[in-house]
Amino acid sequence: MAHRTRPATPRVAPLEVDDLDPEIREILGDGPILNIFRVVAVHPKLLKRWLVFGNHVLAKSTLPARDREIAILRIGWLCGSEYEWAQHVRIGLSVGLTGEEIERIPEGASAEGWSDFERAILRAVDELDTQACLTDESWEALSTEYDTRQMLDLVFAVGQYRLVSMVLNTLGVPLDEGLDGFPEGSRGDPA
Repeated sequence: MAHRTRPATPRVAPLEVDDLDPEIREILGDGPILNIFRVVAVHPKLLKRWLVFGNHVLAKSTLPARDREIAILRIGWLCGSEYEWAQHVRIGLSVGLTGEEIERIPEGASAEGWSDFERAILRAVDELDTQACLTDESWEALSTEYDTRQMLDLVFAVGQYRLVSMVLNTLGVPLDEGLDGFPEGSRGDPA
């Protein structure tokens, strides 16, 4: 596997909250604003449109949240996106993943402890990452529990978070305060 190259310092600094476009500020609300949004906010029209799609994938998808987070963590790991990994470790824990399960996501489908269906999810993410297509075997395995809408939501979730990982890595978006990155001694590069 090729070494993942990331900029040593952020290429685009997160905007200060006071510098955000007023419409974007209203959309993002009153709470803390994640660095990814403060970076992409340098292009307000892009951010506004991307938030609609991202909101579907993260909050309105037909996938069970736990399955969605297994897929997102796996693609974040495969892309070497420490920011994505850190954010979704927190989300994964909140939707029922255990710390032990998160620790085995880097090993993928070959790790001990996954159910057959969870292995199918992990294999599907790997296929989408390397081949940009699911094999017939993966489609059939996932179809045992997912309907067509869920199959679409899985493919779109992996694609969305591969895109997000590319943006995060390319722009060098810094981790948000209070988040831990990759596990000790790891850079997120797949074995």
